[in-house]
Amino acid sequence: MRYAAIDFETANYDADSACAVGLVVVENGQIVDRACHLIRPPSRDFTFTHIHGLTWNDVREARSFGELWPELRELLRGTQFLAAHNAPFDRNVLAACCNTWQIFDNPPTFQCTVQVARRVWRIFPTKLPNVCQHLGIELRHHQADSDAEACARIMMAAIEAGWSPP
Repeated sequence: MRYAAIDFETANYDADSACAVGLVVVENGQIVDRACHLIRPPSRDFTFTHIHGLTWNDVREARSFGELWPELRELLRGTQFLAAHNAPFDRNVLAACCNTWQIFDNPPTFQCTVQVARRVWRIFPTKLPNVCQHLGIELRHHQADSDAEACARIMMAAIEAGWSPP
C-alpha cells in the first residue's frame, strides 16, 4: 500500500492562503519520501503567525502553490489516499489552492487520522498532540513537516493494529 500524509499551514482565514506544506510518502509500511516547502500565498496578510511562526518575510521569495504543485503531484503519484489530521481542513486548503491556481486534477481521497485514532484506540481528546503522546510519536506541532510525519506514523500504527482504509 502506498499513501501520503499531508499538512498545510495557512497564513490567514482564506482557505487558499497555504504558507507551508509537509508531505510524507509511505509505501509498504515504510517512509519512502518526504517534502516540506514554504509557499507564497496570494496575500501578504498573516493572521496565524502566533500559531506556526511564519511571516510574509519568510515566504515572500517562496514558490506559489501553482508553481509548487507539479512537484507535489509527482510525489503523490501512485498513492491510494492522503492522510491528514482533521482531514476536512487540509482537503479544503488543497481544493482552494487548486481552484485559485486553476489546477483541475482529480481530488484525492482523504483519510482522517482524528477519526482513525478514535476508532482504533478510542483516544479522546484527539488533537494531534494527544494522539502523538498516546502513541509515543515525536511532534513539533504546527511545523508542517513534523505534523505530516506524525500523521504518517499514526496511519502506520493504525494499519499495524489492523485498521484498513475503507
